[in-house]
Parts: sequence; C-alpha cells; structure tokens
Amino acid sequence: MRCGCWFLVACLFLAQVETDAAVRPNVVVILVDDMGYSDIGCYGSEIPTPHLDQLAENGLRFTQFYNTGRCCPTRASLLTGQYSHQAGVGHMTDDKGPEHPGFRGFLNRQSLTLAEVLGPAGYMTAASGKWHVGHKEQSMWPLQRGFDRFYGVPEGGGFYFKVKQGRTVVRGNEVLYSAEQQPPSDWYSTDAWTLAGLEFIDEALSAKQPFLLYLAHNAPHFPLQAPEADIAKFRGKYRAGWDALRAARHERQIELGLVDRQWPLAPRPDMVPEWDSLSAEEQDYFDHLMAIYAAVVSRMDGAIGTLVDGLKQRDVLDNTLILFMSDNGGTAESGPRGKYEGDHPGDGDSNVFYGQCWATLSNTPFRRYKRQNHEGGIATPLIAHWPAGIQEKNGLRTQPCHITDIMATLVDVTGADYPTELGGQQIHPLAGTSLRPAFENRDLPERAIFWEHEGNAAIRSGDWKLVRLGRKGKWELYNLAHDRTELNDLAAMHPRRVKELREQWRAWAIRSHAIDE
Repeated sequence: MRCGCWFLVACLFLAQVETDAAVRPNVVVILVDDMGYSDIGCYGSEIPTPHLDQLAENGLRFTQFYNTGRCCPTRASLLTGQYSHQAGVGHMTDDKGPEHPGFRGFLNRQSLTLAEVLGPAGYMTAASGKWHVGHKEQSMWPLQRGFDRFYGVPEGGGFYFKVKQGRTVVRGNEVLYSAEQQPPSDWYSTDAWTLAGLEFIDEALSAKQPFLLYLAHNAPHFPLQAPEADIAKFRGKYRAGWDALRAARHERQIELGLVDRQWPLAPRPDMVPEWDSLSAEEQDYFDHLMAIYAAVVSRMDGAIGTLVDGLKQRDVLDNTLILFMSDNGGTAESGPRGKYEGDHPGDGDSNVFYGQCWATLSNTPFRRYKRQNHEGGIATPLIAHWPAGIQEKNGLRTQPCHITDIMATLVDVTGADYPTELGGQQIHPLAGTSLRPAFENRDLPERAIFWEHEGNAAIRSGDWKLVRLGRKGKWELYNLAHDRTELNDLAAMHPRRVKELREQWRAWAIRSHAIDE
C-alpha cells in the first residue's frame, strides 16, 4: 500500500513537471538596428508596417522604454541584464585592456547571457543575425556563450546582399560566407536571419523543448540596401519633406496616445534645412534616400510577418512571448545630406546613409540622435505580444523601463534560476527589473535608470532626467512628465536636484566602470 502511494505521488510529480514545461512560454526577442522611435506605423509612421502593427493591436506598446543609445552596448545589456559597462561593452568592440573593465569590447564572465540562464531551465536557445558583442576570439561567439544554435554575423552588420570586407556569415562556429565567398545572388540578410530562426524553432519543437530565439536584425542600419522593386514602392512618397512628415507623425502619436499634446514637437535643428528651401532636384535626391530607408523597414516588417505566420502554423504563437525593440534612435551619421554612393543606390554595391535630415523625422517628436542620451538617442518602441500571458489587447504602458529589464522579465516568466555564482565565478546581480507587473498594468519598483556613452550621460529618477551632451557639456534638467521633448531646461531653477542627481550618476558610473577613477 505504501509503495503504491509513493508511486502515485511520483506520477503526480512527473505529471506536474510535464504540465509546467508545457505551459512555460516560448520566447522571441527581436532587436532591430538604428530605427527611430516613430518609424513604424503603430508609433506614428507613414511607413506601412502591418505585421508589427498587428502585434501591437493584439498586445502592448510601451511609451517609455529605453535603450543605451548605441549598438554594442544595447546588445550587451539586452543579453545580460546588466548595464553595458558591467558586462564589459561600454563602448564598441575595441579592447581597452584589463585596467578598463567597462571597456573590454566583449561580454565578460561575470555576466551571463540569456542563453546561459534559460538553457539550464530546459530551453533550446538560438541566436540569428547580428551578434556584435565580441568576435576576435571564438570564445566570444554565441555558441561559447550558451546558445545551442547560431546563424549570423559575429562581427556586426553593414550589409544586406553581399558580405563586406571584415565580416563573415557563420552557422554555429563555421564560416559560410565572407567577402571572398559570397552568398547566393538571391540572399538577403533580413530574410535569411528569419528563415534560420524558424529552422531553429522546428528543432526545438521536434525535441519537445520550449525555445528562446534572439533575432537580431541589422535592418535598418546603413548602408541602406533593398530590392529595387521594394524601393520603387516608396519613390515620390517623401517629396512632402521632413517638415510636413514630422508634423503628421507627431499628430498621429498624439492620437495614438503615445505622446502628450503638451509636449511640443522638438524644433528642426539648425543644420537641417527647411524643406521648401530646397530645389526640386535636391528634393528628389532626399526622396530617394528616404525611399530606400522605408523599403528596408518595410522588408523587415515583412520578415517579422513571416516569423509570426510560422509560429501560427506551428500552433505555438499564443504561448510565445514576442518582444520587439530597437538598439538606438535614428542616426545622424554622415550629416544632413547623407550618403548616396554607387551606380544604383540601394543595391548591394551601393553605400547609402539617409542622414541627419531624415533621422530627425525618425526620432519624432524628440531631440538628438543615436550615440546621444537625449530622448532621440535612447527612446525605443517596445511591443510585447503574448496572448496566453497578456490578456489586454492594444494596450499602452507608460512605466519607464530599460533594456536591462529584458533578462529579469524572461527569468520571471520562464521560471529560470539566475545564479549568484557559476563555476566558482561570482555573477553580477541583475541590474533590471521584471516587466511582468507592467504587463498587468501595475507599477514597477521605483528606481533610477542610468546612461553613459562616449561622455554623453544621463540619469532618470521618477519624472526627472539629468542629461549631458559630451564629457564637457553642461548638465541639463528636464521634467519629462511635462516636457519629454526636452525643450525647457530647469537646471538653473533646481540646483539642489541637479547636484543630487549628478552625484547619484557619478556613484553609479564609478560602481559600474562607466568611468575609471
């Protein structure tokens, strides 16, 4: 009788384990590259992005989600749940040596990746696309940092059709394509990353494992390249110019509830000319630049549609948490005129940057750009879609949150353990907080959020934000509840608050190796 009871208990335990495993969500984290806050339809854009818009309609949009303002640091923070300097990637992938632990250019071993945390919890883990958090030694590549599968570029992005010099396309640890060994003529990176992701998902389903897919697009990073037919769809649509289009996006953002009408649209920067002052020839030039950018964004949205359809066909969409975000705001790199090099701008041999003028449109309604810590550089869309776990549809969330919160969120929803040490190595505690309360429209814990990149710096505490442009720039103070476009500097009116926030930022910067003193 006693043996029978123990057998029944064991069976019930195993059944519960299997049930828990069955209900744990799959996870897809989608990161895009150099896309501004207003560049998708559900955040105000005229660029058609029906697939992302549908995810938002059936899920949540966050209005105050932040990245780090630059490519590599955002990836480091997303992958580890640490501030990028804590993870060793405070700048890009150059190694400043062990005396500068915040700037080693690769993920350190005191920080665990999403795969190193979710893998031991039974998840099959895959990365597809742009890695760019350490590539000079294979020990820095995804498979050596916990991922079961990888298809992408260890070194970064910078191409769509043809692999450029200094880049490789890798499957696992094997180089498939390079500048000397090009991919097939019909290969396009945005599509390739997505199809590889679906292959990895099929492997997980065959193995009856929940999965984590980290899908890191290089779109819409320069050099902007897209199929000619895609570009043609947008030719002529940008002759309205950035002034009219910024006003239209801003009005849509107000109607959508993303921004407050009391926040004025940031004025056009001095370096950006008034659209009506341009000649017809110049307007045509700029129209073509933005048509190429819009084509790249549209193609990226189509690939996300392919992914979502694939999840639906495999009957796993409802219990898959999809998170979509960008690594920084639109980029002013190449200046107001952008770049327009090649016999056929937009093809695989061309070099196209859309420039500061159109980046000002991308970052509507905010000021400044990628690399800077004003809102234009660090504000990103965040879409959360999870029918089995998020009941509300087409919801807005205004809680301030940060890219470091992704790891904490996934630990929370998957039930994974986040260790304090591994193999005798002490592990940094998580810097972020779970967004699960926000999924349920509850408050997040009060905390300050910090930034540093190339001497640009900021701290946000509550509604107050202290921000600095460059190491020698003066500190500016804004109340974001009333002035999120950062037009009314209150530093002179609140010197004590400036001092307190500056000291709090400095203590964080020293503690996190954002400065070395």
